[in-house]
Amino acid sequence: MGKLKLPETIKMVITDFDGVVTDNCVYISDGGTAARKLNFKDIMAFSMLRKNNYMIGIISGEKNSAIEMLAEKFRIEEVHQNVRIKIDVLKNIVSRYNLSKDEFVYIGDDINDIECLNFSKYKITVPHSVQKVKEVDGIQITENNAGDGAFREVADCLIG
Repeated sequence: MGKLKLPETIKMVITDFDGVVTDNCVYISDGGTAARKLNFKDIMAFSMLRKNNYMIGIISGEKNSAIEMLAEKFRIEEVHQNVRIKIDVLKNIVSRYNLSKDEFVYIGDDINDIECLNFSKYKITVPHSVQKVKEVDGIQITENNAGDGAFREVADCLIG
């Protein structure tokens, strides 16, 4: 088992997408089509969370078909794309689901996640996140890299 520590009170996992579930790369074809690589360990994490009655939220600064595919396949409760100011969306989700600070975890990797991480009692990032994120008070860092099992590591921590 990994080194992450999360309480049994968590009901919802809210995550950034690129740089957490993906390897933070955008692959551009000769035709100009953008694509992202997903790891099956991380995809399985969505399934595991769903089967164990965890709610899931994605707050992404970008819009992409990978998010839409996962949202449909796993009936993700909260999907927000093209979000520039994520904290407003996070606070809205927490309010609508009446979640206490002990009932959700936020996962992020870049400067546009810092407000959300600071707002959250339970906060996680990945090894290759930007330094300012690693300096957020109380942050936990996954052993696995983004797009290579980091999201699965969070699911494994919660489900045991």
